[in-house]
Amino acid sequence: MERREITARLRRVEGQVRGLQRMVDEERDCETILIQLMAARSALDKVGLLIVSNYIDECLPGQDPKVKEKAIRPLQFILSRYSPFLESEGPLSSEEE
Repeated sequence: MERREITARLRRVEGQVRGLQRMVDEERDCETILIQLMAARSALDKVGLLIVSNYIDECLPGQDPKVKEKAIRPLQFILSRYSPFLESEGPLSSEEE
């Protein structure tokens, strides 16, 4: 993943958020605003997951398994805070720490 790709995605999210501001100013209906809000949030979540994926691919390969596991622990914590679903369920639950 390249910095340009992340920047382009973030610019799209920025455009979506500005569109949301315009929709609120224009007093558009709540359903339309909420649909666009969910789309913007989803796009931002995807950027976050791309960054995490890049971290795993670029920063962890080739390391000793014990070192890699130690490096993944902070990532698990970050992911548990990033996604409420991961915090309450799944292999990244804080109960394992």
